[in-house]
Amino acid sequence: MSKRYTEQINSFKYKGEPIKITIGTLVVMLLCIILLIVATFCQITIHHPYIPGDFLYFLGQEHTEAEIIRHFIKSYDYIPQIPMIFFIVALLGRKFGITAIVMYIILGMFFPIFALGGGISYLFEYGFGYILAYLPAVFFAGTLLKGKTDYLRIPVIALVGVVTIHLLGILYLLFISTLRQAPWELVSSWIASQSGVQMLYDVFFTIIAIILGKQLRKLLWIVMC
Repeated sequence: MSKRYTEQINSFKYKGEPIKITIGTLVVMLLCIILLIVATFCQITIHHPYIPGDFLYFLGQEHTEAEIIRHFIKSYDYIPQIPMIFFIVALLGRKFGITAIVMYIILGMFFPIFALGGGISYLFEYGFGYILAYLPAVFFAGTLLKGKTDYLRIPVIALVGVVTIHLLGILYLLFISTLRQAPWELVSSWIASQSGVQMLYDVFFTIIAIILGKQLRKLLWIVMC
């Protein structure tokens, strides 16, 4: 193969180039916002084995095989919104990833695209802090994902990014609950539902989302550059 053709082929290969503002970039950003809205209202039921606290007592009783299976299999309804956030930043990079999230938040101030609705009043919802926390998490992840990223670092990025969202989300929740003088039982139930087992799933699926986003970036970078 001649040097000319080799150079032409290499020019179409992704080498960690930054994304530029193009029509293609804007279209991909719009699609990412739509995907984020869909993920907000998408619920995945996950079944997995677990060991309950009463397993020794339970096994000592007479139970059918179906009852035993039900007792040791946990079902969890998971919303993949946070992994979608990191998929977007892995695909678009830090600058355009943050832009897409800001556009999503602004849209939510006018349209009911958040989990519990939308509008200016959503600022005082318990869960709004998790949405605001997307911005520092995306900034952090986008910074570490610049250029070539060692795949061994992705779990660390996912862990720190997810913990950032949940930590800031909980602090905002505590702030709003203080303003509302909400009882601790309500606050603790909110924290358990938003940042309990959810965090473990968030980390696991965020790792997958970042890997998928980086691979898709290699395919779409020509459109976005």
